[in-house]
Amino acid sequence: MKLSKDEILASCAQMCKNTLMETLNIEFVDVTQDTITARMPVNSRVHQPDGVLHGGASVALAESVGSAGAYIFLQNENVSIRGIEIAANHVKSIRDGFVYAHASILHKGRTTQLWQIRIENQNKELISLVKLTTLTLVK
Repeated sequence: MKLSKDEILASCAQMCKNTLMETLNIEFVDVTQDTITARMPVNSRVHQPDGVLHGGASVALAESVGSAGAYIFLQNENVSIRGIEIAANHVKSIRDGFVYAHASILHKGRTTQLWQIRIENQNKELISLVKLTTLTLVK
């Protein structure tokens, strides 16, 4: 059975409860046939000491959205997803507002998936570019 966009986003919101995603206020905002997007507020909770977005928070956002995408697009409730490799290039600073992580799948295998995640500010300027490899584990 294929879920609607609203059902998928509601499932993602539920997945965030009592996790790092909830702590970072990550919110899933869009999903298409092969992309998923989440946003995260940029404020003092995710800043480095000098007041800009911490790269680790960006990486946590990227892994969260890529892993959620892998789980959703595999359409199998009997699996768990683990990030096994992640590489990030941070190219622009941001002090406030929101960042949006747009994850698109580059390889959709049964066992591994390769994702590209573009983290952009509200003006669609690139903040970070992330590559994530995920592993599918059967429960």
